[in-house]
Amino acid sequence: MSDTKQKRYFMDHEQMDFEAQILLGSCHYGAADAGEILATVERIPSGDFEKWYREWSATAERIQRIAEKSASSNNQVSARKAFLRAASYFAASAIFIDGTKDPSRGVHAWKRHLRSWELFCSYMNPPAEKVNIPHEGISMPGYFFRPDKAERPWATIIFNNGSDGATCGMWTLGVAAALERGYASLVFDGPGQNAMLWLQNVPFRHDWEKIIATIVDYLQPREDVDPNRIALSGISQGGYWILRALAFEHRIAAGIADPGVMDVSVPFFRALPQEVCDLLDAGKEKEFNEAMDEGLKNADDVVRQNMEWRMKPYKAKSFYDLYRKVRQYNVRDVIKQIQCPLFIADPEDEQFWPGQSKEVYEALVCPKTIVRFTAGEGANWHCEPKARGLYDQRMFDWLATVMPS
Repeated sequence: MSDTKQKRYFMDHEQMDFEAQILLGSCHYGAADAGEILATVERIPSGDFEKWYREWSATAERIQRIAEKSASSNNQVSARKAFLRAASYFAASAIFIDGTKDPSRGVHAWKRHLRSWELFCSYMNPPAEKVNIPHEGISMPGYFFRPDKAERPWATIIFNNGSDGATCGMWTLGVAAALERGYASLVFDGPGQNAMLWLQNVPFRHDWEKIIATIVDYLQPREDVDPNRIALSGISQGGYWILRALAFEHRIAAGIADPGVMDVSVPFFRALPQEVCDLLDAGKEKEFNEAMDEGLKNADDVVRQNMEWRMKPYKAKSFYDLYRKVRQYNVRDVIKQIQCPLFIADPEDEQFWPGQSKEVYEALVCPKTIVRFTAGEGANWHCEPKARGLYDQRMFDWLATVMPS
């Protein structure tokens, strides 16, 4: 994260505080409850990864028991709401798992999150449809949501997750607001994301246009989808993936990037000394890996945990392999190929890709809109964690002008 003017509300540990703010913002759509968040955070010492895992797990288990009791009494609304919160808290428990005594517990935590999420989906009205989308010999799991039971072709939004967001997070980051406004929605796990990473061991890929082409191929023949009204929204690193996809996939009617990401690799290189970068540029693999190993020996637990977490979805064999791979994740050479109207969120104090939303906006030649989100509105930081209602109002008001529901 960059040296922006951050205000921490709960913890000195910057990323922990940010994750708490994300959870707080998810209360807007019922994916968390403020009291549950504050009570849990109060029990976690700043920077204590083990305690973070244990306390969020305990909260998730308690809410899951509430959900199950409500379900057994046929109180479907209560069950649905509690299963969603349990999914959020199970997902939160795994965020810093690589810094704990036993990182292998991450898969179990993620599976518990998935179980609660799928129960939430089953209690919706109408229930969300679980789908599996074949692609190059693998299967991408997803969930299709309709606003109601009406049998008609819906304007549909594909919500593309980021680098490490949980499956359940897409409810707060688009699906709930879309359904309220009469849009159908599809969320999916692509390579390196959620089930594709945790269960199938499939890593990220930079050529995301191949993934989105498969998704569009799946959606267009559906009788409940209007093939001429399909939008694509990308959150966090999804702001890169959707730009890359839109440069090649022209069946999409509108694109949304929150934020715009021109080059994913920038934060990877931000703190890397020039002499280490020179080793990478010179192809000196052994020397580069040795320099990285030495640097991490002298780093604190925060840096080491973050590096482990960020390496995981790339399935890199070494630091050299990781840094060579991540350099492929930029759209500078293809961005002018985007044709559809594009909405770009530009949050003040963006930690990961500061300035890139404006860089994307200036490079585009398609119809384009950039919207600033400020600290004065409570809408700063990456993906506007505390202001999802404001974000949705502005984005969906724009979308109504280019792809009405």
